[in-house]
Amino acid sequence: MTTKPSNKAIYITTIEANSGKSIVSLGLMQLLLSKTPKVGYFRPIVDDLLLCEIDNHIRTITSYFNLDLPAEDAYAFQRSEVLEMKNANKEDEIISKIIEKYKAVEERFDYVLIEGTSFTGEGSLIEFDINVLIAKNLGVPAIILASGKGKPLEELVGSLQIAYDSFRDKGVEVLSVIANKVEAENRALVISALQKKLPKQVIINAIPLNPILANPSIKEIVDALDATVLFGEDYLNNQAGYFSVGAMQLRNYLTHLKENGLVITPGDRADIILGALQANISANYPSISGIVLTGGLLPEESINKLIEGLSDVVPIISVKGGTFSVTNTIGDIKSQIYAENTQKIETSIKDFEQFVAVDALVERLITFQTAGITPRMFQYNLLKKATSHKKHIVLPEGTDERILRATKQLVQIDAVRITLLGDKKQITEKVLALDIGLDLDKVTIVNPVESEDFDAFAKALYELRKHKNVNLAMARDLMEDVSYYGTMMVYQGKADGMVSGAIHTTQHTIRPALQFIKTKPEASIVSSVFFMCLEDRVSVYGDCAINPNPTAVQLAEIAISSATTSRAFGIEPKIAMLSYSSGTSGVGEDVERVREATALVKKLRPDLKVEGPIQYDAAVDMSVGKAKMPDSEVAGQANVFIFPDLNTGNNTYKAVQRETKALAIGPIIQGLNKPVNDLSRGCTVDDIFNTVIVTAIQAQDSEV
Repeated sequence: MTTKPSNKAIYITTIEANSGKSIVSLGLMQLLLSKTPKVGYFRPIVDDLLLCEIDNHIRTITSYFNLDLPAEDAYAFQRSEVLEMKNANKEDEIISKIIEKYKAVEERFDYVLIEGTSFTGEGSLIEFDINVLIAKNLGVPAIILASGKGKPLEELVGSLQIAYDSFRDKGVEVLSVIANKVEAENRALVISALQKKLPKQVIINAIPLNPILANPSIKEIVDALDATVLFGEDYLNNQAGYFSVGAMQLRNYLTHLKENGLVITPGDRADIILGALQANISANYPSISGIVLTGGLLPEESINKLIEGLSDVVPIISVKGGTFSVTNTIGDIKSQIYAENTQKIETSIKDFEQFVAVDALVERLITFQTAGITPRMFQYNLLKKATSHKKHIVLPEGTDERILRATKQLVQIDAVRITLLGDKKQITEKVLALDIGLDLDKVTIVNPVESEDFDAFAKALYELRKHKNVNLAMARDLMEDVSYYGTMMVYQGKADGMVSGAIHTTQHTIRPALQFIKTKPEASIVSSVFFMCLEDRVSVYGDCAINPNPTAVQLAEIAISSATTSRAFGIEPKIAMLSYSSGTSGVGEDVERVREATALVKKLRPDLKVEGPIQYDAAVDMSVGKAKMPDSEVAGQANVFIFPDLNTGNNTYKAVQRETKALAIGPIIQGLNKPVNDLSRGCTVDDIFNTVIVTAIQAQDSEV
């Protein structure tokens, strides 16, 4: 029995800039590496980078933890690229590439730590929504972080509650909420206030503000001020724990020195410079982290000689700005954690381990299972599976424009091998006239009546159907029909599957398959499903295309076949046998038929979760489901919907498709020995593309 897929990643996100997200990333990476040897790291969107520059977060994590992960593989987009694509209404392309890049990392590692955006620069106002969207489409749970620095308790708690609700409303599970940079004495108060507002299963943590993490290093000051390093280049990672201006007499200034203090003084104040350096090596005064010389003034040569003997561990830098402006700039620096500053990294990990409930968090990370699959991830998985073992699909309607455009897309991504049926000259002229851009050298074109297989196919059809009074001449006439020819290609192993119906009826497409491909031994009927890709989930609808009025036995078989299909495509089935009443309340022939079918499914397949009869609202809405069927494992969370008849099913899928803009993939025919799938005559290029991909996967599964 297939189990629900376990989670392989966690998404760390914040609601603002400068929240201290790195402390969680570093601490969580250390924690995960203690539990599993191969942990990856991924950032969907990074800040804009200069040529050959590496994102600071990626460089810090990969270098400190020695991850075997090239920087270019660890992110999908730079910020400006996302904004440009979003303005061009290319949100689908953004998500698709993020999924593709993430899945490449996921395949290489046992677990992946995903770090969201940093809320800096242009576009920061839309970043929260982007993070929710990414987490949703990756199908991973989240940890939400916010800074408590300078915020009233009500504001901090309220903002985190709103963030939690936003993720929950989009179907993203939030495992933990962390308030960072809170005053140490308020930590318990913050935790208590959050616990009152959030569900019990959410792990609440608060991390106190740590001056070591808040204060900039000398290197960060050098970068912010474009300073020149005069001495102590090996000690630029010293932390500036406190800074003071040396403008008074030395005897008075010495009393203002504090541990790890930064001295800011004009470059011509040799007395302050030398006095501070002497104090640094004296047991009677605190150590200093560095000296900033302002005004662009440099010490005289004779003073430099004295400094050289005193400044082995004290960096001294020179800046052009005045003392007042330089001091203000240093005060405004938002300190970051970077790869070389191991003191901050180690402090971050230590604080995370001390103030986060790591045991509870590990338990949730290990046991969390995804509730479903998003449409974009579903489509990605389909494409990935199809390309892993390429199959040969025949498309009988080779002159149709939509078929040709879909073929171009399929050829471009090298997902399947394609044979088009039709006259080669006619197809070539159409491709050129419509400027489709399909490289016909990459597909096979077969005109049935001119094919070298035509006679053999006609004879095979005669042998298969002579008991139905089909003679050889009739078989030859039938074989001129592209549906018969394409189906015979599949039957004879010349193709792995067929997709048709863009210009032919369902009956025209399916009849040849029923005549000689026939149904699987365990199937008495052929049925169909649609994969309904809704906004936040993928549902399976059956049967919406073939059986007008199925009996109870046929309904049961449709349900079992649909469950098998859903599992084959990564959806763990929870089956709703739909009717106009729920449970035992309804009476009448139609509801009794559904009740009988449900009982048969339970008898034949006790491993399946099935409920019926059940109304659609009780099947999809948790509150309605609990009210009508409180003991049901399916009510409120169904993902496979079996309609009582074709009229209901066909109208429902079309109504849902049109009203919600859902992508409907199908109908996917189930029950045949080899895959043949039907298209709607109103199908789009995307419909054809998706149906061919599904058919290729069915062909893979039919080999097993």
